[in-house]
Amino acid sequence: MISAAANPSEMTSLQQASTVAAARAQQSSATSSASSTPPGANSATQSTSSTQSDTNKASANGSSATTGKTPTGDPLSKSQQAEVDQLVKIDKETRAHEQAHLAAAGALATSGANYKMTTGPDGKQYANGGDVSVDVSPGRTPEETIRKARIIQAAALAPSQPSGQDIAVAAQARAMEAQAQAEISARGSKGQQVAGAYQPSDQISQSLFSASA
Repeated sequence: MISAAANPSEMTSLQQASTVAAARAQQSSATSSASSTPPGANSATQSTSSTQSDTNKASANGSSATTGKTPTGDPLSKSQQAEVDQLVKIDKETRAHEQAHLAAAGALATSGANYKMTTGPDGKQYANGGDVSVDVSPGRTPEETIRKARIIQAAALAPSQPSGQDIAVAAQARAMEAQAQAEISARGSKGQQVAGAYQPSDQISQSLFSASA
């Protein structure tokens, strides 16, 4: 710190009459003191670091140092802020859920994501439900129906946590696929039966060959 002797206006007459060597020694001491840290500087720095550390911890925990406001401009109460935080979480999860449906449905999606909105204590709109319309009609052929059914199943179960409705749609698509598979199997069996009806017996074949001979 800076000593009083470093100020020339406060030097006594005895000090003014001292030798040049003493004066230089005092100047050297004053210079050394001037370069030292002022009182309280370390504590102020530590306090600032502590505040920054607390802020970082709050950010890491997902909490906000500031609270929202109501539509009238008043600060939200703790319960209102908790409700807003929950609505923000639900909104994020809802949008991710519907986007997963939309991405997996591809060309079978007949609309974009439709959201059911609710108003929070802060006056903002948050999504708390939604749906994506998908074409679930059978294809023109059993083979096309199977392809569509598999896409529908993938789209219905695309979110990490499918809803009850999602699971029901997937079950319907599996049933549609099974029916198409049965149609293909029946068609194959019928084709074999028809082909078998036109197979000449060995006796007929022999008689024909004999006649031709």
